[in-house]
Amino acid sequence: MYIVYFLIILILPIYAQMKVKSTYKKFSQVQSSKHMTGAQVARQILDTHGLSDVRVVPTQGVLSDHYNPATKTVALSEKNYYEASIAGVAVAAHEVGHAIQHKEAYTFLNLRSKLAPVANITSNASWIFVMIGIFASSSGFLLLGIGLLLAGVLFQVVTLPVEFDASKRAMNEVITLGIISNNEERAAKKVLNAAAMTYVAAAAVAVLELARLILIYTGMRSDD
Repeated sequence: MYIVYFLIILILPIYAQMKVKSTYKKFSQVQSSKHMTGAQVARQILDTHGLSDVRVVPTQGVLSDHYNPATKTVALSEKNYYEASIAGVAVAAHEVGHAIQHKEAYTFLNLRSKLAPVANITSNASWIFVMIGIFASSSGFLLLGIGLLLAGVLFQVVTLPVEFDASKRAMNEVITLGIISNNEERAAKKVLNAAAMTYVAAAAVAVLELARLILIYTGMRSDD
């Protein structure tokens, strides 16, 4: 069982990363029929929703695209910002989806924002107590580590509806505004689905690791 477990937590994230990179690479080389750059796509959708105060800026890196609610900034990797590809259109629309969520105070986005600072602290600290608990056979330390780890796991789980909803909004926008043609919809969905797999993999690994630690804790308690 442990072999199967380790294969899952090792292979699933690697597969998800390979999938998103290969899919993105493929469709970043396919020009959109409307010849709109990612920056133009983002700006049009934002303006349609009255989000003129949200900036669209280029950022370095590949697949480094993100939305920053603190600065109200949609940051697109340079390739997506300047070029007119199907991948760029899909990614830009997805990030704008987060900006729309922010405007509408989307429940899961608000929850994730509140969990983020807590998860950043507790997730790192949790493994100190987990390791002490396992090596010292101390169920108390292990339970404390599990408790601290919960915030990080919850963050990963809550991220799923946030990302899926942003992708759904993205597809609705690019179709409604005529940014992509009918025969480009499938390609755009492939890009968004591949990206979503990375979040699914991260959540699955987090939940599996939490379950493993709970089983170890249960075993320690039964031995006491």
